Amino acid sequence: MSLTNVRSAPGRTFTVLATFTVATVLLAGCGGSGERAAETALTSGSADESIVIAHKFGETKLTANPQRVVTVGWNDQDDVLALGVVPVGTRSFFDNYNDFPWVKEATDGKGVPVIPGDDINFEAIAKAKPDVIFAIYETIDKKTYDQLSQIAPTVIQSDEYGDEETPWDVQLLTIGKALGKEDEAQARVDEVNARITETKNAHPEFTDKTLVADYTSELNSQYLLAEGDPRRQLFDELGFATQPDTGDVSDEKLSLLEGDVLFVNGLTKEQLAGSPAFSRLNVVRDDRTLYAGSDSTLSGALTFSGPDALLYALDVLTPQLSNALTGKPVADLSNA
Repeated sequence: MSLTNVRSAPGRTFTVLATFTVATVLLAGCGGSGERAAETALTSGSADESIVIAHKFGETKLTANPQRVVTVGWNDQDDVLALGVVPVGTRSFFDNYNDFPWVKEATDGKGVPVIPGDDINFEAIAKAKPDVIFAIYETIDKKTYDQLSQIAPTVIQSDEYGDEETPWDVQLLTIGKALGKEDEAQARVDEVNARITETKNAHPEFTDKTLVADYTSELNSQYLLAEGDPRRQLFDELGFATQPDTGDVSDEKLSLLEGDVLFVNGLTKEQLAGSPAFSRLNVVRDDRTLYAGSDSTLSGALTFSGPDALLYALDVLTPQLSNALTGKPVADLSNA
């Protein structure tokens, strides 16, 4: 699908006075791109007001303080909301997103409008008339980037990270810069980092203990997250070590889930009780396993990983992580 010039500069009517005759002739002589450049200068202000975001396909230039925001990255909306902007459209992801407490607070209970479709819906995005499109936490190829850029300036990830591997703080700071809210973004990063440091100092038992992060939604198909994956970044920053193996794990190799702590994101404790092989793991029998069901707010918090989501996750996880390492009963967080 190809979109061309879906957003044109607003038309203007000029009163031509005698004193402007020479300027008018010069503009007419330029034609085409010259007229568009003059129109852009009149409508957008000086070049000094523009914001430039470098990314893996070059750079995106935006005018200051874009108002209408669309997000197509899987979790970009969480950072946009945290900076006081409610998107006019966002990618469909987690049906219960608008029920999360930090989302309700940021939107006064109204939620964020969802753009329909599992894939990127170019037509619906164009109808939302965005000033900027965020597509950071998504695998964007050049063709898709070009299509989105024909609708509005599009911000994607830098070339410093793999697809869908941008750390939460880098993602937030990038979005903050694009929105003209760098100071606010840095303040939110500092707030979360201060809480992480406080938690880490209060719980030295976390340091260098191996936390196995299992991200799955299928009973017989576990997937272990690697160090640096944004979905386990919070655990890394709390001082936990990462399990040596990553990727898909079959039932025959479930012993790879053994560690000091096991965190299962996507299945409940009750669901996993239906797997005899899983139930035989030492880390399960010794009550050193934490669960977050796929519909839980905790699962959503770790997946979206905006600053308010991470603060929520810290509040819920910290006591139970400590209990798992100190021999105390671990509460079931499946629906937390």
